[in-house]
Amino acid sequence: MKKRSLGFWEIWNMSFGFLGIQMGFALQNANVSRIFQTLGAKIDDIPILWVAAPLTGLIVQPIIGYFSDRTWHSRLGRRRPYFLVGAILASLALFIMPNSPVLWFAAGMLWIMDASINISMEPFRAFVGDNLPDHQRTKGFAMQSFFIGIGAYVASKLPWMLTELGVANTAPEGIIPDSVKYSFYIGGAAFFIAVLWTVLRSKEYSPEEMEAFEANEKKGKPVKEEFSDVWYRNNGKSHLTKGLIALIVGLVATFMIYENNLKKDLYVLTLGLVSLGGVALIISGLMQKNGARNGFVTIMNDFQMMPKVMKQLAWVQFFSWFALFSMWIYTTGAVTEHIYKTTDTTSEAYNIGANQVGEMFANYNIIAAAVAFLLPLLAKRTSRKFTHFLALVAGGLGLMSLYFITNPTTFTIEWLPMIGVGIAWASILSVPYAMLSGSLPATKMGYYMGVFNFFIVIPQLVAASILGFLVSKFFNNEPIYALLIGGCSMILAGILSLMVNDKATITIDD
Repeated sequence: MKKRSLGFWEIWNMSFGFLGIQMGFALQNANVSRIFQTLGAKIDDIPILWVAAPLTGLIVQPIIGYFSDRTWHSRLGRRRPYFLVGAILASLALFIMPNSPVLWFAAGMLWIMDASINISMEPFRAFVGDNLPDHQRTKGFAMQSFFIGIGAYVASKLPWMLTELGVANTAPEGIIPDSVKYSFYIGGAAFFIAVLWTVLRSKEYSPEEMEAFEANEKKGKPVKEEFSDVWYRNNGKSHLTKGLIALIVGLVATFMIYENNLKKDLYVLTLGLVSLGGVALIISGLMQKNGARNGFVTIMNDFQMMPKVMKQLAWVQFFSWFALFSMWIYTTGAVTEHIYKTTDTTSEAYNIGANQVGEMFANYNIIAAAVAFLLPLLAKRTSRKFTHFLALVAGGLGLMSLYFITNPTTFTIEWLPMIGVGIAWASILSVPYAMLSGSLPATKMGYYMGVFNFFIVIPQLVAASILGFLVSKFFNNEPIYALLIGGCSMILAGILSLMVNDKATITIDD
């Protein structure tokens, strides 16, 4: 028994929800730093305020993936219940966010908004793996990239379009401009409608059918033995030892940061990643030594046993998303300060520059949508990893070029740097997932897609932790240097992509 090939419009319908999801993400990425600065945040405090976004993804996505693998609703199926709940919550958050009265409220709303978006987004990756045969998955992820590009383009341009229609783009100190507020309202409505379209217009295979597909794929392959009690006890000891080491290292590093009065952002690394990661390993170790076989233990052990291709892609994802996060955090500051020579959020120059950032983000997304279906063709003629290498190098050079802009024209700011970034973005959203999905067991597709998000989230947490420190310590609080660091990081990711052991056959047609 094999999965049937889906037609163009079936793949269209199952991917359409990403149009709304990416509108929410694009509004967040292009405007949250602007909202924070308007409410009084200093430029070197922006990264720590942004830490909510990756941290919620780190927690939410593997949990949603784990439970969606084990969910079946008679009418909504396996993944669609999570699409719908996440869409309702995210839409409400998008309506509330631009009405934040003070900075702490906006920071809290970012947590809620990002968690809600992640509830909808995570199962969409597994949705492609569930419903499409292997030879169509590259096309499926390319379709998602297309909708991501279109949704982000429209959302990023909303403040500019509303300004052109006469909506106020400036406001008194501490007040969010109406152009931003109405953009979030439109995005919230679009988010819900697009996801609802996918929920109503798509179908899913039943658990029995998925079991039959997996059984067919395993024919002739050796059956993997279940782990014994002795294995669990020994693995528990290993987790306990590693967890204690990580906890001690994290606490010692935290004390050194405190003693040397270093930037508080670094606590995200030492306490948030190293120490809490150590605590999670300790808990897992104790449970396994005592014979526990629960969901938490399963999540920790499956992370340990991830496929080899996934481990190789982890490094590619780390440096790719470190670069993207530096761009999302610092582009507004880099353009307004480095190119327009202002930090006054109430000035016309600042708001012209901030609107141009929206244009830049819109442009790299429309470029991504335009090239989304060209990447599979290039991958067929070369390879997926070489295609990803070329795309990431182009993106890195695009980011670095912003440093050299002295004449702020529409082409030099809004288009030229974003051509490379758009090509990289299209590849980041499709090629790694196409390489990964073929190596994952069907029964754990949702969970491993959620775990794969770790390698998106962890670099964002690292960026939120150290970029503020680096910019303030070594670069005189000039945000343009964060973009140079990001460009170098993306080029490194491209080099690492050449080392991925991807041997799948690329098929473009149905």
